[in-house]
Amino acid sequence: DRLWSMIEKLGVTTLGGSATVFRMLKKYGNEFVEAHDLSSLRMLGNTGEAIDPDTWLWLHKIVGGEKCPIINLSGGTEIFGCFLLPLPVMPLKPSTLGGPGLGMDIDVFNDEGKPVRGEVGYLVCKKPAPSMTRGFWKEPKRYIETYWSKWPNVWYHGDWASIDEDDFWFLHGRADDVIKVAGKRIGPAEIESILNQHLAVYESACIGVPHEIKGEEVMCLVVLKPGYEPSQELRDELVGEVVKYMGKPFRPRDVSFVGDLPRTRSGKIMRRLMKAVMLGKELGDTSALENPKALEEITKVAKS
Repeated sequence: DRLWSMIEKLGVTTLGGSATVFRMLKKYGNEFVEAHDLSSLRMLGNTGEAIDPDTWLWLHKIVGGEKCPIINLSGGTEIFGCFLLPLPVMPLKPSTLGGPGLGMDIDVFNDEGKPVRGEVGYLVCKKPAPSMTRGFWKEPKRYIETYWSKWPNVWYHGDWASIDEDDFWFLHGRADDVIKVAGKRIGPAEIESILNQHLAVYESACIGVPHEIKGEEVMCLVVLKPGYEPSQELRDELVGEVVKYMGKPFRPRDVSFVGDLPRTRSGKIMRRLMKAVMLGKELGDTSALENPKALEEITKVAKS
């Protein structure tokens, strides 16, 4: 309630955050938002991770009163700016990032380095921008390997993106998090948005785990809203929802209930660590992990 009261009291005009933060606020219902006058708001913003359509629509209708454009942008510390963002005056679709920022030569490539439309691919930048970092401190080789080694003279950002038939751009999460089932790649956000629409679900995270026939299959970790308890019936419901909207090949191997998800200090879910735990692999760098106890709980799930 404090956030909404501050907007009303101080006449805040711009509200920005990450999808995780907005999902957290949404779980408390609309009564706290509707109890305050938010008419001072002129613009809403999201960055840091892909935002699901359900949360985007909640922002648009409940918080913004259907009058505030949502500036959903994709950028990074290493470029000190953004690759994609919509203009405030353009029509928008739920979850879209609009298109390339001014002066940015952005595209979506497939595995062969060819531009693709209507399907998911890699977000790339084909020409340098003035704000791009020129290297990592004392690690020039790692800089080249990270951003410039996938295709010649093309910045590989590590994000999974698509462009639809109307030229609207969308993010689908980090390329490292992409799940490949029976030859089809999907971002975890596509499955998570289905799970998050269930009345009992506060938030969720999905990873791909090895399968001898399909290559990978889906595994889901779910945090329930207060007042809901884990049960086999609820697990079956959630599995059924994924099958209903995604098809039988994407039927989750399991839906596990946990109290929290591992995340960075900025609220990003660390699926890489979740996957390492579930597969019994080395965790690697955990310096960005904000809540180690969440990982401990997932470790118990993996061993059960």
